[in-house]
Amino acid sequence: MSRPPSFAPPAGVRAYRLRTARGEFAALDAAPQARLKGTVLLLPGFTGSKEDFIALHEPLAARGYRTVAVDGRGQYESDGPEHDESAYAQAELAKDVLAQAAAVGTPVHMVGHSLGGLVARAAVLLDPTPFASLTLMASGPAQISASQQQRVKLLRDALAVMDMAQVWDAIQAMEPPEEIDTADLDGGLDDREDLRRRWLLTRPAQLIATGRQLCTEPDRVAELAAVRLPKHVLSGAFDDTWPVPLLDDMAVRLKARRTVVRGAEHSPNTDQPEQTALALAKFWDQTQE
Repeated sequence: MSRPPSFAPPAGVRAYRLRTARGEFAALDAAPQARLKGTVLLLPGFTGSKEDFIALHEPLAARGYRTVAVDGRGQYESDGPEHDESAYAQAELAKDVLAQAAAVGTPVHMVGHSLGGLVARAAVLLDPTPFASLTLMASGPAQISASQQQRVKLLRDALAVMDMAQVWDAIQAMEPPEEIDTADLDGGLDDREDLRRRWLLTRPAQLIATGRQLCTEPDRVAELAAVRLPKHVLSGAFDDTWPVPLLDDMAVRLKARRTVVRGAEHSPNTDQPEQTALALAKFWDQTQE
């Protein structure tokens, strides 16, 4: 599987703080040199960050799309309260997304990975007008699988009695040294020092609140299906967070385009970025025909 070697953005990707009506958010932004076809807003998953999309910027820019990946409130390099969980309610995060879309310039194609897909869905249901399309990447119809709920519960329990550094050490002690992928619970990146830094900067309240959302999210597919917006369900060929047959069924219920990326699991954006970028660009191109 192809994975980016570090958090360092490639040439042509600009790191800055995106100013919005709801505060500033850390962003990575890449624009095509040729004709601009559209702008894309990329939302990362649980324990993830904007760096999870690093390998998509170049191939999507080559196909004419500007890509803006953001850290959500309390994620990695974006500010947020340490212990106030109410700041990370899904409705608040959805309003942040609407502000981000306005700041980068609407309409935008939105891509939400895993937890980011649930937040993206909430934003569309709140106000679909800023969006040209919605792609749910490895993000399902409701709560995560029972096995993943157990992992999230263990993490939340640990955060209740340990600080972030202690929890990180505990996570590392629970796995063989070669199991690097599992150090990043949702992102799929490889550089352990960067992963540790991201973990330490992420706010505990954000993890606790969004972890609870992953375990209790209701099925809102019927609501989303009623929204007139091009939709795309993209995943790897295997996923133990939301099983692939569940994603297949969700796509049917949404009347959405369905893409399964071969050789990818829960993070097709890092497992197979070229295939993922091609599938995304083809979908967006067709929405403009």
